[in-house]
Amino acid sequence: MSNLPHGCRMTTVERLNYLRVALVLTGIACLALYPLMRFWPSGWAWHLGHSSYPMMIVGIYATLGVFLILAARNPLANLSLIWFTVWSSVVHGAIMAVQALTEAGQTGHLMGDVPALLVAAAALAALTPRGADAQVVEGV
Repeated sequence: MSNLPHGCRMTTVERLNYLRVALVLTGIACLALYPLMRFWPSGWAWHLGHSSYPMMIVGIYATLGVFLILAARNPLANLSLIWFTVWSSVVHGAIMAVQALTEAGQTGHLMGDVPALLVAAAALAALTPRGADAQVVEGV
């Protein structure tokens, strides 16, 4: 993940910098949900035809995206938002994975929104400082 020699760990400050990037990229992905639903419906849209559901999800994710981008300025002040994003993405992704595997015509989601949610959750969880590391960064 970093340019450190093999076996060396990323410093807490480097980890925080990568977290900022991950927050912005995750935020942009949330904001891109509507275009993804339009141009790759088999991987991102669960409803075909008219339904009010997609726009409700787009509204929620667009709002989350804006707040994740804002959180990149000071991730430690936004830990609850980051952890909400991690755990809600894991739960949402797991539910969608089961649905994609059990509902006819939904397997395209296993290449679209399901891995996107799980990768974003894993990246944010791995990069978010905890405990003593978070306290060290607060002093920087």
